[in-house]
Amino acid sequence: MRTAVLSALTLLTVLASACGAGAPVQPTPRPTPSTAAVQATSAFPVSVTDDAGRTLTLAREPQRIVSLASSNTEILFALGLGDRVVGVDQYSDFPPPAREKPRVGSFVKPDMEKILALEPDLVLATEMHVKTALPDLEKRGLATMVVTPKGVKAVLDAIKLVGKATGRQKEAEELTSTMAARIAAVEARSKGSPSVRTFFELSPELHTAGPGSFVDDMIRLAGGSNIAAGAGKEWPQLSQEALLVADPEVILLADHGSSGGQSPQSVAARPGWQQITAVKMGRVYEIDPDLTNRPGPRVVDGLEMIADKLHPTR
Repeated sequence: MRTAVLSALTLLTVLASACGAGAPVQPTPRPTPSTAAVQATSAFPVSVTDDAGRTLTLAREPQRIVSLASSNTEILFALGLGDRVVGVDQYSDFPPPAREKPRVGSFVKPDMEKILALEPDLVLATEMHVKTALPDLEKRGLATMVVTPKGVKAVLDAIKLVGKATGRQKEAEELTSTMAARIAAVEARSKGSPSVRTFFELSPELHTAGPGSFVDDMIRLAGGSNIAAGAGKEWPQLSQEALLVADPEVILLADHGSSGGQSPQSVAARPGWQQITAVKMGRVYEIDPDLTNRPGPRVVDGLEMIADKLHPTR
């Protein structure tokens, strides 16, 4: 994923290179439950409340799971559930085994027929699907859980939610404990340091992350002050005049890998940008958007990456 984001919708969705539709989806064999899985099944049925406020009761431990978002795919694999993932959205490319899973259409518009062909007993959706795919999934009787963490620390709750729904509570607790310690270390590292004015670029047209966005929370935790924090929406587009007035001290480029992608050199060559503090001080950095735009287990990697750019000497 390295495509520039050209609209508010794609700022939230187009975070990886699009894949082709691929061959028709064929149901994969159901895995034979291990002894541990059989023991875990005894804890079922379980009831969970998802991020849309819906209560979902699962009679049995899910064995065939479809993920409609790359972030949820990464959570499933991090919990050791890769063998139970039978279908993923077009952007699910991490970890590498996820690339071999059958595709069930785009993140924005899942292919219902492909999902049904996989015979899932659990579908992981996001807030984006609540008014689109979710009604159809429910109408067809598919157990669907909405997982959409709104902040860095909310990712820990999302992992625990998935762990409870899949019989992997122990693994979820271990993973989130490690993540929480790393988040706390970043907060301690930036505590007492001046907040760094930061611009997070999602496209050369100056689309960025605003208040309430996942990225905005990352910048704050890393010791930064998002120059778009006062914008009226999560994914605003700034004018060059507003950016020049805000005068960011650090610019983070999440649009560097696409066709015509940006670089510190191309940013420095933009008319009028030579007066920006970040450009004058050489503090324009390319970052991996997979680590900042996906609310999954690798979010801590992204948080540490941003902290390193904002406070390199600490």
